[in-house]
Amino acid sequence: MHPHLHTKNNRGCEEVMQILDECHARGFLYKAIGGCNKAKQDVNMCLRAERLERTAANREKAKVEREKIKEKWREIDANS
Repeated sequence: MHPHLHTKNNRGCEEVMQILDECHARGFLYKAIGGCNKAKQDVNMCLRAERLERTAANREKAKVEREKIKEKWREIDANS
């Protein structure tokens, strides 16, 4: 199962999502026999790569913020 496809966080995967949408438009039977499996796997891998980039950026941002907080506490402890 994948998240909502057409969101601001998934702009890098528009092409593969369009291919999946076109495959799904071919009908239920085509999807049921596995005709869209490759397109679905491509979308999943693209979304995973996007998510990994976001989490790495968030992790780095959190490290910077955490260091700022530690520095503030060092100042408070030094002045107490």
